[in-house]
Amino acid sequence: MSKFKVKDALKLRIQKPFEFEDDDPTATPGFDGDKDDLKKQAERYDDELSDLQELLFANGRSLGKDASSILVILQGMDTSGKGGAVRSVFSIFDPQGTTTVGFGKPTEEEMEHDFLWRIRKHDPLPGQIVAFDRSHYEDVVIQRVHSWVDEDEIDRRFEAIREYEKELADRNVRIIKVFLHISKDFQVENLLERVEDPKKFWKYDDGDVTERAHWDEYSKAYADAFNRTDEDYAPWYILPSDNKKYARMALKFLILSALREMDLSWPEAKFDPEVERQRILDSK
Repeated sequence: MSKFKVKDALKLRIQKPFEFEDDDPTATPGFDGDKDDLKKQAERYDDELSDLQELLFANGRSLGKDASSILVILQGMDTSGKGGAVRSVFSIFDPQGTTTVGFGKPTEEEMEHDFLWRIRKHDPLPGQIVAFDRSHYEDVVIQRVHSWVDEDEIDRRFEAIREYEKELADRNVRIIKVFLHISKDFQVENLLERVEDPKKFWKYDDGDVTERAHWDEYSKAYADAFNRTDEDYAPWYILPSDNKKYARMALKFLILSALREMDLSWPEAKFDPEVERQRILDSK
């Protein structure tokens, strides 16, 4: 059996200067087993993950603002599986300790504010694991590809992003930034599935086909974003995602690594256990 380990997921961090040509979206680095092996490895640490997430949530309830939290930022080309990855990984967690936020086209109200205004409203609370399905990076990459803002504004936004993420890190937020890297051919398969399977008609957006024409421009814009915002407090990981199950396993292990590194312990009781035990018995 081929064993994909937590340390293998950590090796998926970008190597600067990053170029998409150097990363094969069909590859499964660190894993060479079959589908059965992949399923077993993907579920290998589910119990530990669930326990650690409960521990994180318990610390949030007990320690308040001093507790740690996790922010997972998911980016990728259209149909790369961001929503599916969140559902797959977060399904093992207690819902009360997790939140998923999807960012689409800004509303009129959001357009009246700085681009980070709508993002900051969803900062992780202490003890929470939050996933951003798309994020503030949309407001740099898309704007740049379509030349809706000039390069001076792009520079300003990158600086604002670095400052914002450093602020989060200083508040004990562990940031995991993930790009689900798919091939153009795989995107075609996904798009065709959405127009051929009645159960997936609702997922189809004809704008995804329009944006395919800008694939190379998006690749360059994302690569530049990775190189300019990859920091130890907010690292970028590139997950080859033509094999969605592999990508979801890698994402799960990145979260597991972050939870392990926190070295959390159960909060001490804020009451006298023996006194409360007797009160409970006396209440019979």
